[in-house]
Amino acid sequence: MDTTSREPLSSVAEYLGQQETKSLLRFLTCGSVDDGKSTLIGRLLYDTKRIFEDQLAALERDSVKHGTTGDDIDFALLVDGLEAEREQGITIDVAYRFFATEKRKFIVADTPGHEEYTRNMATGASTADLAILLIDARQGILPQTRRHSLIASMLGIRHVVLAVNKIDLVDYDEAVFHQIVSDYAEFSASLEFATVLPIPMSARFGDNVIHRSAHMPWYTGPTLLQHLETVAVDNEYLDKPFRFPVQYVSRPNLDFRGFAGQIASGKIAVGDPVVVAKSGKLTRVKDIVTMDGSLTEAREGQAVTIVLADQVEVSRGNMLVTPEERPEVADQFQARVIWFDANPLIPGRSYILRTECESVTANITSLKHSIDVHTFAHTAAKSLAMNEFGVCNLSLQAPIAFDAYKDNRITGNFILIDRFTNATVGAGMIDFPLRRAQNIHWQALEVSKRSRSELMHQKPAVLWFTGLSGSGKSTIANNLEKLLHASGRHTILLDGDNVRHGLNRDLGFTDADRVENIRRVAEVARLMTEAGLIVIVSFISPFRSERQLARDLMEAGEFIEVFVDTPLEECVRRDPKGLYKRALSGDIRNFTGIDSPYEPPENPEIHLRTVGADPELLAVQLQTFLEQQRQAPDDHA
Repeated sequence: MDTTSREPLSSVAEYLGQQETKSLLRFLTCGSVDDGKSTLIGRLLYDTKRIFEDQLAALERDSVKHGTTGDDIDFALLVDGLEAEREQGITIDVAYRFFATEKRKFIVADTPGHEEYTRNMATGASTADLAILLIDARQGILPQTRRHSLIASMLGIRHVVLAVNKIDLVDYDEAVFHQIVSDYAEFSASLEFATVLPIPMSARFGDNVIHRSAHMPWYTGPTLLQHLETVAVDNEYLDKPFRFPVQYVSRPNLDFRGFAGQIASGKIAVGDPVVVAKSGKLTRVKDIVTMDGSLTEAREGQAVTIVLADQVEVSRGNMLVTPEERPEVADQFQARVIWFDANPLIPGRSYILRTECESVTANITSLKHSIDVHTFAHTAAKSLAMNEFGVCNLSLQAPIAFDAYKDNRITGNFILIDRFTNATVGAGMIDFPLRRAQNIHWQALEVSKRSRSELMHQKPAVLWFTGLSGSGKSTIANNLEKLLHASGRHTILLDGDNVRHGLNRDLGFTDADRVENIRRVAEVARLMTEAGLIVIVSFISPFRSERQLARDLMEAGEFIEVFVDTPLEECVRRDPKGLYKRALSGDIRNFTGIDSPYEPPENPEIHLRTVGADPELLAVQLQTFLEQQRQAPDDHA
């Protein structure tokens, strides 16, 4: 009886042991809409017997309801699980599936082909070792084929299967296949793929997927599964320097302080020296803790808690690394960016940059060039539209630790997040730190902002007037400065038109120029608060993101947003400079409120409605607000 009970357990243990020793291949399917990506994965799962009987029965029912293959099983429905995907017949989200054969384990990502969901394709590619790029034999190479190839290359994928699908719909024509292969080889020569294996196949009928096709005796290469089982993909991260991004500081009691996270690359053992990347503090590993107990060593991919021998300062977002090969630590770098958002990337605009475990405010300081998806040529550009690629310089609010993406895909990548919508708007791959980030350091100054402002007997502040052209910003701002000057306050008024005669005379009125216009003025306003001044800024400043950038530059409570709220109809009626008349007739382009948007403040400190109001009284209202602020307790006291 005991022998019988042990046999199943022994078999299970033996099976699990076999699975642990198998290598793992992560791959994705990509290409244009309706090239057969989901169908191919469904066929792989079906032919490798990885579908349970109840799943098969459900698939047969769904094929009748949603299928596009007549009386045949629609294998795409195995991975297109969203109702919207089934209704439209396209993949929207990334679908991950696991399966295994006798030789290897696989994680496959089925990615969308539609241009609108390019971000989801990039997500799938970011962790893949190999890409199966599907091409409809009837269509040949399409723009999305080129785009996905470029993304795969930029994200570090070095192995590609060129799956010329639906070969049955061109009568298994060898000439069609070779022409597509030749066209692809020509345009992808510069993409640095290590291997590109072309395979003619029919995912629907299984030709050359697992079994060799009887319809194509002219093809003598491996089937898709044969190649997936044998392609050599080195475990590159194990040989790379140790990188441990700290995701959580574990302090369950006074006697334990550990740093939790997942090892991004390399390996570590108890007793090994490690360095805190940002501070350079050297210590040793005292213990490596897991849910199952302590380990003597750990390696890439393992989630562990590391206990250090010394009480050094380490927080979330920092990184433990090997002393001999340290990452870069900088607040400026060059990166390749894939843009996902309908609103364009504009230099000067700020975003949230998020790495493996850290978030920091970042500005796109310059767009060096865009990359043409058709020719891969570098083209001068002032912005990036949705699904475009470019090379940018970024400046961060604080330094981060990173590697070049080519050296480490995990510690060299980031995403960009819109500060207002929280939407992911871009993905980036770091190339190298900018030298100026390493050569320039803050100079300590003896005279402080506080001492300068105390000499003037006032609190520095920035009153940021925003509103449409003709709303009355300059009039109210001018009245306010006169009142403050008469009461002995030290002020400066920065007016939009006046600044454009000097500091910003090189800027036009495109969205990119407007962003740069506000960025420069915000920096000037910050410097003037350091001098202790009350700074009055009167600019249309149409975009919330740039006004937020200005606010972030100032100390808490120092930035006062004044929304001069005048309806567009009233501004057009006033038209003090005749600009609306010219804009409405088409003589002026990119005019705010007419053919360029204005984003009103959502929560301004002061909201002035000007219709029927006296500008002088509105200025008095602002003066009263400032006096109340002045009398409030000083946070620095």
